Amino acid sequence: MDIKKIAANYNDYLIEMRRYFHAHPEVSGKEYETSKRVKEELDKYGIPWRPCGLETGVLATITGAKPGRTILLRGDMDALTVQEALPFASQNDGVMHACGHDCHISALLTAARLLNDHKDELCGTVKLAFQPAEEIATGAKSMIEQGALDGVDGCFGIHVWSDVPAGKVALTPGPQMAAADQFIINIQGKGGHGSAPQQCVDTVVALSAMVNNLQTIVSREINPSDSAVLTIGKIEAGTRWNVVAEYGRMEGTTRYFSRDLQKRFPEMMERVVRHTAEAYRVKAELEYNWIVSPTINDDGMIKLATASAAKAIGPDAAMHLPPITGGEDLFLYGEGAWRHCPDGRR
Repeated sequence: MDIKKIAANYNDYLIEMRRYFHAHPEVSGKEYETSKRVKEELDKYGIPWRPCGLETGVLATITGAKPGRTILLRGDMDALTVQEALPFASQNDGVMHACGHDCHISALLTAARLLNDHKDELCGTVKLAFQPAEEIATGAKSMIEQGALDGVDGCFGIHVWSDVPAGKVALTPGPQMAAADQFIINIQGKGGHGSAPQQCVDTVVALSAMVNNLQTIVSREINPSDSAVLTIGKIEAGTRWNVVAEYGRMEGTTRYFSRDLQKRFPEMMERVVRHTAEAYRVKAELEYNWIVSPTINDDGMIKLATASAAKAIGPDAAMHLPPITGGEDLFLYGEGAWRHCPDGRR
């Protein structure tokens, strides 16, 4: 099969679907119209599916005429709360496919059509997971709990990326996307008038010191060869320009590729927060939430995908992309696949 030539026959369909989904984005867990359209397209081409994953997930199955293994392809469907200001903008105010999931849905639907049209030549089975709620990291977990990985030997997920030239596929063994955790720090001091700071315990000063001290975790406690990020994205404190703030709050994220840091980050942060609070006479509480673990590509699957890309696109199609500190719940499929396949193959 000349896959590249065959795929070209579906170009118009791919573009049509991408434009539709881009114009009709829906937030995580509320992808009702998106899910409805996916089901309608699958029904139109006689592709069996079942509900799977929260209220909107869809799991389609294409069974080849020849024996073989079972592969799962995953595309996420949710959009972000971003206002778009372009001529081809979203028709849903304040919601946008800013992370490319419109491309993921349309690519997966196009793959479903192509595979279904050629299932007489297909060896094995392909499952297609149209996944909700990737942005809040609950969709993959729900699909797996509802049986998406039953009998699956391996999984593939894609992500459009502007740093990858058209006609290329980034395929890198090992860590590819980072863990993405969230933290919240609440601080209480003692409020009072700005003219009498000696009578107060200033939360803003404590917050400022804590921001700087937390940065030393990455710069002075983590091996420079282990990429890590600690970002504080939101700070709230104070109610009036001439009043010392009594309460403060900051929110942020940590990113890393090392499993070891999954345990160490909250421990290191707790120590810094506690001692900084003591130094500035405030009370502080750290809430640390594990959201997603690192996405680590399997070496064998990368070799398989690289060979397939060379065959389908061209000998130089595969390229290396350094690890990205964005996070993704795709890691759950990789961790779960070996436990769900029939004979425990990994």
